Amino acid sequence: MPQSIDDILGELDQVLAESRRQQSRLGYFAALYRDVTARVKAAIEDGAFDDAARMERLDVRFAERYLDALAARGTEDGPPRAWARTFAAAERWRPLILQHLLLGVNAHINLDLGIAADAITTEDSLPALKGDFDRINQILGALIEDVQTRVAAVSPWIGTLDRLAGQADEVISNVCLVRAREDAWAFATTLAGLDADEREDTITAKDRETARRTDKILRPGGSWALPHLVWIRLWETDPVPAVLSTLSRTSPVV
Repeated sequence: MPQSIDDILGELDQVLAESRRQQSRLGYFAALYRDVTARVKAAIEDGAFDDAARMERLDVRFAERYLDALAARGTEDGPPRAWARTFAAAERWRPLILQHLLLGVNAHINLDLGIAADAITTEDSLPALKGDFDRINQILGALIEDVQTRVAAVSPWIGTLDRLAGQADEVISNVCLVRAREDAWAFATTLAGLDADEREDTITAKDRETARRTDKILRPGGSWALPHLVWIRLWETDPVPAVLSTLSRTSPVV
């Protein structure tokens, strides 16, 4: 079980290495997530947070949710619904690289983040986390333009999404980051006041809700957009290792 962010980075490196070996698109989100995790680690070391130890606990617990979901593939219980749909999409040719990233962001932030925040706090101590929780938004905001550049390098027609679902950077930042993190905080606040049975039922309901959002990510603009999405996909870089090399190209942490 990982005990530190360095442990998490090591496990994410293993996911990426296995994705390269298996030619698996599961590695697309892992590449993005590793970059974010490395940036959080750097921010902790730079003293950007009020409570560095607490932020490391949150980051580790948060990452464990994703790693546990990966490990649950093929088991009897399986991963949460939101992750199951995300992983299923990685087995298909049609989803765009950007869609793979958004699916991972959807499951991890909308479902996992609130659970992780609740897990490392109590009802009384949760409010004190809010300031540091919100500081992560600055790290994510600084990453948006870089991620957009990387995606465009392997998906040259991604700008077509401007006409289908709004600008790509707005989709990532506004829909899947800012709003999702606000929702995750509200979810953590709800969980903090529940007993064990109520918490389990609430998490199950949240998982169903998050899983339903995958349809909007996979079909932006409705069925009429499908030919446009296929056209974008046809022009994308196809070999998984080549895509991972571009998505994993870490820019300087600022």
